[in-house]
Amino acid sequence: MKKPWGGRFTGNTSKIVEQYTESVSFDQRLWKYDIEGSIAHAKMLGKQGIIPKKDADKIVAALKDIYREIEAGKFRFSIELEDVHMNIEAALIKKIGDAGGRLHTARSRNDQVALDLRLYLREESREIIGLLKKLADVLCSMAGKKSGTIMPGYTHMQRAQPVLLSHHLLAYAQMFSRDRERFADCLKRINVLPLGSCALAGTSLPIDRQYVAKLLGFDAVSENSLDSVSDRDFAVEFLSASAMLMMHTSRMAEELVLWSTEEFSFIELPDAFTTGSSIMPQKKNPDVAELVRGKTGRVYGSLMSLLTLMKGLPLAYNRDMQEDKEPVFDTVDTVKLTLNALIQMLPEVRFNAARLKDTAGAAFSTATDLAEYLVRKDIPFRTAHEITGKIVRYCIDNKKDLKDLGLAEYKKFSAKIENDIFSCLKTEQSVRSKISFGGTSVSKVKEQLARFKKKNS
Repeated sequence: MKKPWGGRFTGNTSKIVEQYTESVSFDQRLWKYDIEGSIAHAKMLGKQGIIPKKDADKIVAALKDIYREIEAGKFRFSIELEDVHMNIEAALIKKIGDAGGRLHTARSRNDQVALDLRLYLREESREIIGLLKKLADVLCSMAGKKSGTIMPGYTHMQRAQPVLLSHHLLAYAQMFSRDRERFADCLKRINVLPLGSCALAGTSLPIDRQYVAKLLGFDAVSENSLDSVSDRDFAVEFLSASAMLMMHTSRMAEELVLWSTEEFSFIELPDAFTTGSSIMPQKKNPDVAELVRGKTGRVYGSLMSLLTLMKGLPLAYNRDMQEDKEPVFDTVDTVKLTLNALIQMLPEVRFNAARLKDTAGAAFSTATDLAEYLVRKDIPFRTAHEITGKIVRYCIDNKKDLKDLGLAEYKKFSAKIENDIFSCLKTEQSVRSKISFGGTSVSKVKEQLARFKKKNS
């Protein structure tokens, strides 16, 4: 098959080279963006008188026909034509002849592919931002329904202090809110037009890049033609934001896996989002949550792949950069699928409120409340901490809990302890007392939820 760049060559391309260098098997995903960019480019060429207006109109009409053919599944992509760009251009020339050959005036595949990838990531980023909002809404709804449910808070995977389940859920909502902000900020660098940079040096033809930017909805035009065709910062940044998002989903998934075990028994996962064992009939495996953890590593790998790809490249475009797309595509698919799975699964999770509360009140979880009680009795915190530690040791040695001790026993450790000690040792009172901004008391969590809903609207 004749190559669009074949004028300088006398021999045919080796079949193994065609197989090794082709990208159309995966970059055909960009067809819609390639056509959108080509239509805008053709309109600009016609407006500027760089090509005849009638040819520009023919090009636009034919590209729209090709768009419909691809959409209907009637278009055949060929690896002999290397990539999505050449496949569409070859089809265009076949449709309208020499007029189609004018389309590539004042552009290169170098700025063309940068354009396509930016258009693609702009659309996908907006969709991910929308999914993150839905996920945050789900968590807010769950938090509102679980406003009175108490659970154990952990540090070092050891029971620490009682918290509200709604407070715990909103911690994840805050994470996903920051993820949403990161993608929105990333969009500022994505939404910059590279087209018109050509291969690396720009063009001598009187193009109007601002006009193309307006047609395609870009907020800015790239400033340096060399940087424009060799820049993949926007893709690296997208993958970085995706990796951080997946880190957050993985942390949530880890807790879902732990909480669904018999040992924890905090939750029951919905049947629709679990699987069974091929040999053990009793099993209900948290496969979806486990795969969220597993797929996080996949996204990390994509980020490292692109960083490694770019780290040694001189300016401007190098064919190595063809390898940028598969990590990006795979990450987009993984992130969207993960978010959709969580959005559907989380509302169906059933919480064992009694088990959560019982566990929250065990393992000396109100010891910090005892120390703060002593602080209010004008005892320095370090002294109060030591006294409380000795009381806990006494309880362990005597197989008792804090609430099991009598006043006389408490007074052995501090004469300032009075009958009012017992109310502060109750789990409910422990939670109720956390009235600092951002704390876990019911009133503060309600305030946090209201603020979050307003911010997330």
